[in-house]
Amino acid sequence: MNTIIQNILVFSAVSIALVFLVRKFVWKPKKASAKSCGGDDGCGCH
Repeated sequence: MNTIIQNILVFSAVSIALVFLVRKFVWKPKKASAKSCGGDDGCGCH
């Protein structure tokens, strides 16, 4: 019985760590910018 609980806890910890790493490094959300970066509007992209 203890090995079942231990395996569930290990699987949960590994799953949470993998989800964190995927969200941090692989999955990058698109930044929706409402204003276009044309001219001198102070957006700092030029």
